[in-house]
Amino acid sequence: MRIVYCIAGTYRAAGMERVLADKANWLASQGHQLHILTTDQRGRPSAFEMDPSIRLRDLGINYEENNGGSFLGKVLHYPGKQIRHQRRLAAALREIRPDVVVSMFCNDVSFLPKIKDGSRKVLEVHFSRFKRLQYGRKGIWGWADKVRSRMDLRHVRAFDKFIVLTEEDKGYWGDLPNMEVIPNSIAWKIDTPAPLTAKTVVAVGRYSYQKAFDRLVEAWRILRETSPAAREWTLRLVGDGEMREALEKQIRQAGLQDCVMLGKVEKDMVSVYREASILALSSRYEGLPMVLLEAQACGLPIVSFACKCGPKDVVRDGKNGILVQEGDVEGLAKGLQTLVEDPALLQKMGSQGFRDAARWDRESIMKRWNKLFENILSSPR
Repeated sequence: MRIVYCIAGTYRAAGMERVLADKANWLASQGHQLHILTTDQRGRPSAFEMDPSIRLRDLGINYEENNGGSFLGKVLHYPGKQIRHQRRLAAALREIRPDVVVSMFCNDVSFLPKIKDGSRKVLEVHFSRFKRLQYGRKGIWGWADKVRSRMDLRHVRAFDKFIVLTEEDKGYWGDLPNMEVIPNSIAWKIDTPAPLTAKTVVAVGRYSYQKAFDRLVEAWRILRETSPAAREWTLRLVGDGEMREALEKQIRQAGLQDCVMLGKVEKDMVSVYREASILALSSRYEGLPMVLLEAQACGLPIVSFACKCGPKDVVRDGKNGILVQEGDVEGLAKGLQTLVEDPALLQKMGSQGFRDAARWDRESIMKRWNKLFENILSSPR
């Protein structure tokens, strides 16, 4: 098959980009011809290694030029960029002549099904149904988020197949005949779990509003004040992003410089997880966070907010981790305290998580994607 993926860019070291690289590499290894069309790559290298046979092309739309600007500026520039995007994408598809085109729910979602190039159109979403509403924006931006959230439901119906990551999210979208659930997968094969002897809690992700590491730092402050055992532990944050300076300031003001490590993006994530004993997730919203799957594959118990979506599909509360009501910072601190003060429970939950990680086996999930493409190509239009 000739398969095209459409995404804003592959330069970010983030979850969706990692999932795409792994999926494209697997499909290429099966003999399929893979193309990735971006809009905002701007000459930057891909964050994750790609099979040499995968062909990458940037359409040069540059939507991100207007990020962070005024609402009026975005309104003025967006329509023109949408027109250029549709024209350039249509021309690229006519040249490539793909069998299947997959949108990663970026700026092509409103018009991709309208491009009549003979391909079947698939949409995959890596965030929850309510993501736009969870930005927490006010005023005219908040109004725009509500309008776009309603439009999302209309757009997803136009695709041949619409893929969500979790059963939880499937329920939020409603009874859509074209919707299926295919979760993310783990590329790693870990033979032995982490020893869980290091007194380190790790959290991984972009330093952003979504990941809400400010809430985790506050939970850590509470934990250190209430649990003598926790004073021997360290919180390690792994990532980068626009909130780095704010987090650095928060850590200094709380006097946590000796026990909170604000790190950068790491390539060897297996070592990161194996050097920790607990994975913490403090996000406001997710899709199906790769960090949860990866931590489980390495045998780490998880303490997580039960945000929409993902944690409730991965964490079995009291079995392989602890779920806390989203936004309950004190509850997050108590969840961490439970494991910090009970090494036997920590080991038990880690072992259960390691066994549960078989659910995310790469080979079986990739075969589901391959079968999906075969089925839509053989089905009547």
